Amino acid sequence: MTATAQVEDVAAELRSAAETAGAWPFEEARKIIERLKRKPKDEVLFETGYGPSGLPHIGTFGEVARTTMVRHAFRVLTDDKVPTRLLCFSDDMDGMRKIPDNVPDPAALKPYLQMPLTRVPNPFGGGYDSFGAHNNAMLRRFLDTFGFDYEFASATEYYASGKLDAVLLKAAEKYDAIMEVMLPTLGEERQATYSPFLPISPTSGRVLYVPLKEVNASAGTITFTDEDGVDKTVPVTGGKVKLQWKPDFGARWAALDVDFEMFGKDHQTNAPIYDRICEILGGRAPEHFVYELFLDEIGQKISKSKGNGLTIDEWLTYASPESLALYMFQSPRSAKKLHFDVIPKAVDEYYGFLSRYPSQDWKNRLGNPVWHIHSGNPPVEELPLTFGLLLKLASASNAEDKGVLWRIIERYAPGTSPATHPTIDKLAGYAVRYFIDRVKPYRKFDTPTPFEAQVLGELDAALAALGPADDAEIQNVILDVARKHPEYQNLKAKSPTGGPGVSRAWFEMLYRTLLGEKEGPRFGTFVAAYGIPETRALIARALSGELAKGAA
Repeated sequence: MTATAQVEDVAAELRSAAETAGAWPFEEARKIIERLKRKPKDEVLFETGYGPSGLPHIGTFGEVARTTMVRHAFRVLTDDKVPTRLLCFSDDMDGMRKIPDNVPDPAALKPYLQMPLTRVPNPFGGGYDSFGAHNNAMLRRFLDTFGFDYEFASATEYYASGKLDAVLLKAAEKYDAIMEVMLPTLGEERQATYSPFLPISPTSGRVLYVPLKEVNASAGTITFTDEDGVDKTVPVTGGKVKLQWKPDFGARWAALDVDFEMFGKDHQTNAPIYDRICEILGGRAPEHFVYELFLDEIGQKISKSKGNGLTIDEWLTYASPESLALYMFQSPRSAKKLHFDVIPKAVDEYYGFLSRYPSQDWKNRLGNPVWHIHSGNPPVEELPLTFGLLLKLASASNAEDKGVLWRIIERYAPGTSPATHPTIDKLAGYAVRYFIDRVKPYRKFDTPTPFEAQVLGELDAALAALGPADDAEIQNVILDVARKHPEYQNLKAKSPTGGPGVSRAWFEMLYRTLLGEKEGPRFGTFVAAYGIPETRALIARALSGELAKGAA
């Protein structure tokens, strides 16, 4: 078979598997294909929205990553014959309704409340001319680092340049119809003053939430009482007004002819409003995907203004973008806590999926997250250690730099070096930073009880009697020590020789007394990597009380 024929066979096999693939990006892509059958068009537009009222958080990245996954699935299902675009739209013309908690010198921003975010001074420095521009740049920096294929759009630029003028004039023409949609959703007091148009005050520059005295559709103007008490008439075009956020959603869909947009569950009840306004303005509502919200460690919704949860930069301090993309791929319709402790698990799960990919058939590959994370071309990686193990090695050795870890890695996996395994080198760096910032300050070593001290002594003796051994042999020795004691037996399980199994309590004791943590990697693998003499020294320090006293 020729190389060309092989490529064609693979493509056919991939396409066949994609037609029935159950992964959620394919399910969403098939909805877009059905949409095109009803009304064909030359290009499909995917959109994500971003509110730059605070520092970008991981949920923002999640929208772009997930939308990119749907876009790629669509391209595979259509043989890439339909051009696609991804537009990341920033609502940076919104008024700053409150000062975020996590900005330097909040008092300095007080005079700029209700001004468009692109007119609020930048409190962070760095050469950006406004608060909105700074936060937009933070988002773009990360998206560019990850390599997303997208176009960035600023609401300020779209309004001011006239790109939204046609739909704004249409909104003036359909003002009464829009009000019929909006008023039933509002309380009686708000109904009395509501308008879908928010004028930008010619006097103060603030976004005004004021009733309108007149909407002149033929002239394309609105009249209102400005902050100085004088009635003003301004055009709805050219950036002189903006739309309230619910009408703005639908108007943008109509103006840009958006085909797909996902949003969080907090928007779900408003989706019919967005759709109806889009239709009133002559558009066709896009396909939706509603995802569950991210929660912080105590179960509260992550907020840009509060700064709770994780920022993009914080995740990337301790792990790769790919591990974050995995977290976004998994169970998007389930609420998930997003805090520092989820990072190590996400890293190891990512490399676990990556290691299984080459041996899978196409059906399972298309369900494997790494296919979606890497747009169908995941890299090949063979790692001699997991990230979880590297973290425990960093903790046991009190590593302040990754050179300490490399001395352990090279002993455990001869021939491994930063040059031959650059991914391990990166993971070692992440592990050291995570240990210093997130583990070391919170470790609590338990002092062994008399019984625990006795059993640790037995483990020490068993390791001393063991010659050169691999992970499995060391693990068996560790298990054999535990099996002698009813306190650590698991009578519901059997050993290979028919004796009792070993309970989780044994390993929890080892983690508590030797590592100062509640859980850890397979202990035989840890000992093999850390070294038998080094592990025995760790046991001696635990037995002497040195670890519990905080001398680690």
